[in-house]
Amino acid sequence: MSEYSSEVWPEELRLAEAGAKLRVTFDNSETYDFTAEFLRVQSPSAEVKGHGAGQEVTVPGKRNVLISNLEPVGNYAVRILFDDGHSTGLFSWSYLLKIGQRHDELWQSYLDKLAKEGKSRDR
Repeated sequence: MSEYSSEVWPEELRLAEAGAKLRVTFDNSETYDFTAEFLRVQSPSAEVKGHGAGQEVTVPGKRNVLISNLEPVGNYAVRILFDDGHSTGLFSWSYLLKIGQRHDELWQSYLDKLAKEGKSRDR
């Protein structure tokens, strides 16, 4: 079993605070509370991640983004629809587990990139 095993399954995905947060509880007892902003800027979509290493994009201005809907994709992922129109990233269970486990590191890296690029969470 790898560190981010696909054998871990979510038991529950629950939207909170009118779409500002998503709680994901896995069957290994790990639970993560994600802000919509964090999920939006960590989207696994080509728009955010690019098509290969080194093509990642730092997405600014998403402090107030909300999750408008969740759509199951087979039995391996969820499509998160955001109120800014973004809906192309498929969040696999293993990806959600990975970003949950690395949340603090990923968030700080995002904030550092915003600062370095002269961008803001607000615009």
